[in-house]
Amino acid sequence: QLQASGGGLVQAGGSLRLSCAASGRLFSSHLMGWFRQAPGKEREFVAAIRWGSGLTYYADSVKGRFTISKDNANNTGYLQMNNLKPDDTAHYYCARATSYSTRAYDYGRWGQGTLVTVSS
Repeated sequence: QLQASGGGLVQAGGSLRLSCAASGRLFSSHLMGWFRQAPGKEREFVAAIRWGSGLTYYADSVKGRFTISKDNANNTGYLQMNNLKPDDTAHYYCARATSYSTRAYDYGRWGQGTLVTVSS
């Protein structure tokens, strides 16, 4: 299971760093993905990283503001979020996939999310 943490309340323009701890080992063939879900909306793709190569992928809405990274030794991923906007308010989740996808359906090992609230 992958557990997200690090959420909180921040003002618009502020920053937060989320962490994703994997309870089982991640292999080079895996991707770690970040998704978010706002009230009344579907879960949407935010970013993903290939555990082996480190190749990264971003949703257009966060490109240039969010940075995904990983620490293979500690089986932990991170999502650095800068210049946050009220529209970024959501529960954030991390999960694992075996091939790149932006669909939540293709990811597994979901844990509880962490809430990010951005005030205007």
